[in-house]
Amino acid sequence: MHMQASLFDSCKGYIRAHADRPTAHQIAPMPSITISREAGSGGLVIGEKILELLQKENKNPIPWALFDRNLVERVIEDHHLPKTIKRFMPEDITFDLTRGVEAVLDLHPSAWTLVEHTTDTILRLASAGHAIIIGRGANVVTARLPNVLHIRLIAPLELRTQRIREIHNLTEREAALYVHQEDRARHRYVKRSFHVDVDDPLQYHMTLNTGTLSIDTAVRLVADAARSLVK
Repeated sequence: MHMQASLFDSCKGYIRAHADRPTAHQIAPMPSITISREAGSGGLVIGEKILELLQKENKNPIPWALFDRNLVERVIEDHHLPKTIKRFMPEDITFDLTRGVEAVLDLHPSAWTLVEHTTDTILRLASAGHAIIIGRGANVVTARLPNVLHIRLIAPLELRTQRIREIHNLTEREAALYVHQEDRARHRYVKRSFHVDVDDPLQYHMTLNTGTLSIDTAVRLVADAARSLVK
């Protein structure tokens, strides 16, 4: 709960700082990072540690911010959507939700519209810089932005299943099912939304195996690459 609150506060500071930032075109671009991850490969932990490291050494008035589940709140705010629509915006959004949304909320945003809203918000956050965006096909959305570093996190299935089992206090069978479902959901979202294979290594600057690399080593590698991206 404390980590979630601190991430929320950092995101608010990030938005305020960008609102006060001069718009002169001479301002040097700031890096952003997208993180695509297999379930149980450590995406959120690594994202949080990258945020902590880069913010600790940050001398720019614009703070770093991490967008994971809180990205949905940002999309809702950006596009003036009702907060009740949050339940219809999982990373596994399908394209037959419209009738369900209409029935429950008496609204008419298609699943495609929700994806488009999310894409628009991701582009704006990544373009502004100092954003770490986890999931949602953010690497595909921002592929043409020169200031954005794209990372893919992987790990052996057995290790990922064990991590999920420990994190969520699941049985081995439950953890294996969780990993399978999460991986399929993320693959499906990217494929349906952007016609891209989430496992395609050419979509990323770096693919890191957290089964052979420690979390701290992965964090340092990403941070070093991000620092050098806009120099």
